[in-house]
Order: sequence, then structure tokens, then C-alpha cells
Amino acid sequence: MSSCDVLVIGAGVVGCSVAFHLARLGAGRVTVLERRQVGAGTTAQSSGILRTHYSVPENVELARRSWRVFEDFAGYVDDAEASAGLVRCGYLIVAPEGTKLEALQASLAQQAAMGIPVQHLTPQQAAERLPIAHFDDAALIGWEPEAGFADAYLVATGFARAARRLGVRIQEGVEVQGLCIEAGRVVGVQTAQGRIDAGVVVSTQNIWAREIEHWTGIASPVSAERHQVLALDGPQAYTPAMPVFKDLASPGMLYARSYGGRQMLVSEGLPGHALPDTDDRQGEVSMDTVAEIGAQVAQRFPSFAEAGLASSWTGVYDVTPDWNPVLGPLPELPGLVVGYGFSGHGFKLSPAIGQVLAQAALGLPTDVSLQPYALDRFRGGRLLVGRYGRGAVS
Repeated sequence: MSSCDVLVIGAGVVGCSVAFHLARLGAGRVTVLERRQVGAGTTAQSSGILRTHYSVPENVELARRSWRVFEDFAGYVDDAEASAGLVRCGYLIVAPEGTKLEALQASLAQQAAMGIPVQHLTPQQAAERLPIAHFDDAALIGWEPEAGFADAYLVATGFARAARRLGVRIQEGVEVQGLCIEAGRVVGVQTAQGRIDAGVVVSTQNIWAREIEHWTGIASPVSAERHQVLALDGPQAYTPAMPVFKDLASPGMLYARSYGGRQMLVSEGLPGHALPDTDDRQGEVSMDTVAEIGAQVAQRFPSFAEAGLASSWTGVYDVTPDWNPVLGPLPELPGLVVGYGFSGHGFKLSPAIGQVLAQAALGLPTDVSLQPYALDRFRGGRLLVGRYGRGAVS
């Protein structure tokens, strides 16, 4: 038997961020348990897009705080060699006439009211920033200059290295098999290597958060969804200087960014393929899917009608019924703090999520209220659904 003050389950980008922030807040002895290796799960599958554009105000605030970290990641973790791989290229979002227009108008107004630099662009101004696209059908174009993309694996390993430097113990290849509960309180975990006692356990298990329900009997509304991502090589380069793009006018609410210097990384922002079991292995990307997404791309990027498929892969989201996470302590089970169900937002929000979950684990006031993210919202029908409905814009 061994012991620690706080134990974190999972060393993806969120878990590593939690560990770093716990150490920085003086949590004492912190241990992280990871069934494989740091950043080897869904973190490594992230598209890496960074934006503050959300319709849920708490998400905007978490994203804003996280962006400040990504801007100076090396300084934040006090490691001159650390890098987030940040590319500052801005974020363009387009809506046609209809309900998506109203949602975009309200979301941009909310961002501006919260002090986020946003602008409305004309089609001509948008084309200057993204000349490979056309904007003839755009009823509204939003521009967020403080946005871009980064590397989730670099961030996870950067947080992990900084956490270790602060005394955090990260154990790879150790799978948690259950929670140790005594007198109605979580007091540690059981692993194949033995029991580890802990004053507080923080679960950042991503799609494996389903295990919480098996261990505790407390319903954990999270499911795994597989999403397909394409890298297209078109006759015109999608350069890193060109902005990340969100197309609310396309049937799949496509998102796209530069990839590999000239290619386009593109995927749909809709619910994906539900997985019956917890599985983050690579899935098949069918030629039907390639054709369907490619046709939508060609509508916005005409030259990409001649694009070739450079590569394809899949990523898995941990999804809740309202596409927003569950964050904070579980009142029914003291000693347990959870962070799961990020529904595609995990990397974007990971620095701020790490801070607020660390604060919650230590019984401190959180920088951003966790009340909207409480588990009991699903029991009381108070879903945290954004203006765009279910999907990865939120």
C-alpha cells in the first residue's frame, strides 16, 4: 500500500494539466496513474483547434483563460524548452440566413461583451484572409484574430514534464481497477499493482469515465463517438497563415485548418458514430465518407474539387447528452472530483480546466463557476445546450 494527498486518474492533456496546477497550488504529494503513456489516448487524436467562440458563456471564459496560457506556454510552465506548437492564424466562422445566423449573431455579441476581440467581416475582407474560399452565400462572417491551432500532445507532455519537476509522480502502465470507498467517501484506488490511498481522487478518464458508474453506481452520462478526419491536398495551398475556418452553412458544419504546411485538415462538427464499447483505436474512414465531406469542401473551396486524399484518421470524443462536460465534485461521494464529457472541447479548454479542477480538489473557490457543469443538471433536465444545438460548436 502507498499513499498520496491527491491522485489523478488519466494522463491525457486534461489530467496532466490538473497535475501541474495541483502542484503549483501546493497540493502536497500528487500521483498520476495512466494505463498507457502520457498523451497516448484521445489527446493524440486532437485536431488542435483553439478558439474562444462558444455560445455557452462559461466555455468562452474557460477558453479565454486557456488561450492566455497557450500564448506563452513556456513561460507559464517555467520551461524554456516547452512548446504548445501554437500557430496564430485567427478563426473565421460563417453563417447563412436562418437559425444559425441568429446563433452566430448572439454568440459574437456575447464574446464582445466579455471583452473578446471579434469583428464582423465583409465577404471581400474574409476572402483577403482565406483566398482559397468563396463567401457569396454568407449572411454573417465572424472574425476572431486571437485564435489558431496547436499541438495537444506537446501540451500534454509539457504539462507532465513541468508537473514532474514540481514533484508530481506520474506512473505509466498502471490501470485503475476501482475506487476504494470507506464510510461513504473515496479514500483511494485499487490497481493491479495494489492499493493507493489518497485524500482526494480526480478522474480525468475521458471515454473511460464510464467506469465511474460501474465503480460507484452513480450514473455517468458519457458515451464514446468516433469522428473521421481528412487531410486533403488541393491545387491551392491552405497555408498556416490562413485562418481556421468554421462553415455553419455546410450540412456537416465543417471545420478546417492548415495541415502540414499546405494541406487542409477537415472534419464535420456533428455527432459522430456511437461506439458500443470504450475504444479509441483507429477506425475505418470509408470512401463514401471521403466523397461526402469532399463534396461539402468543394462547395466552399472550389479548387478543392480537384483535391486528393493525402491521409485520413479517426478521433474519439467523450460525449455527454448536451455536448458539454461534467466538472467538479460529486456530492453523493465526497473525495471524488470528475472532469469528463468534453465532447471535442477538451484540448481547447485544458489549461483552465486543469486550474479549476485542481482548485475544486483542494476545496478552493474556482476561477470559473462549475455549477453549470454539475452532474445533477442531467437529473433535473437543465441541460447546458448551446445556441447551435448538439454538436462541436456548443
